[in-house]
Amino acid sequence: MEGLNRLLEVLDDIAHGRYSNDVMELTKPEVSEQVRTIAEAMGLMMVKVEAREYRLEMLIQELRELNGQVRRNAIGTVSAMANALAARDRYTEGHTERVGKIAALIAVEMGLSEDEAELVRLAGVLHDIGKIGFSDRLFLPHEGKNPEDVVREITRHPATGAEILKDLDFLGPAISYIHCHHERPDGRGYPRHLQEPEIPLGAKIIAVADAYDAMTTDRPYQKGRSPEATLAILKGGAGSKWDEKCVAAFERIFPEISADPDK
Repeated sequence: MEGLNRLLEVLDDIAHGRYSNDVMELTKPEVSEQVRTIAEAMGLMMVKVEAREYRLEMLIQELRELNGQVRRNAIGTVSAMANALAARDRYTEGHTERVGKIAALIAVEMGLSEDEAELVRLAGVLHDIGKIGFSDRLFLPHEGKNPEDVVREITRHPATGAEILKDLDFLGPAISYIHCHHERPDGRGYPRHLQEPEIPLGAKIIAVADAYDAMTTDRPYQKGRSPEATLAILKGGAGSKWDEKCVAAFERIFPEISADPDK
């Protein structure tokens, strides 16, 4: 009876996931045959369960590694698309990589986590991916203002970019950053004319990084401004064109950015 009671205790532990070697104590010769038979069966079952759990853990790890590789491949592919797009226009070559770099620095300065800053960087790299389907006409130099049909095409690119990337679930909020990076706090941005509370922080960060790089780069319609002059423009538009806190964070890291030989 004592052996049976002990077996019941051990079985209750096993049922609650508390595995131990106690069951093996009940397989010794001095234990009654009935208790010993049940204990041996339970011990064998535990071995099989543990083996399956180990195999499951290995499969989960393999899936995590595979998922990571898929993510890296997907990011590499769309980044290559973004770089190929930029290469169509000698004036914007390298623009997306620089925007991603500056945006990540602003994100870190604003206290975002490493993972959040990386999503902002990725969104910065991919922010113009919606231009991938643009006609070559868009990349031709235009004197003065762009023609109206070109402007209409340009204003669609944030939504087009979000549509292209929508199935890459691991990008998470980065897709909304891309969709909203041309929105403005005063509601005069595009494509949806969102206002301050509706615009994601990541998008507001990219807007500042994008504007800085665009204004300091030579374009067909204007010569690139100096970093100092561009900072003054950003500060002057803070609160209307660009988010005040993002511009303030940019100003704090401005010495590091303006000293960068690649910009």
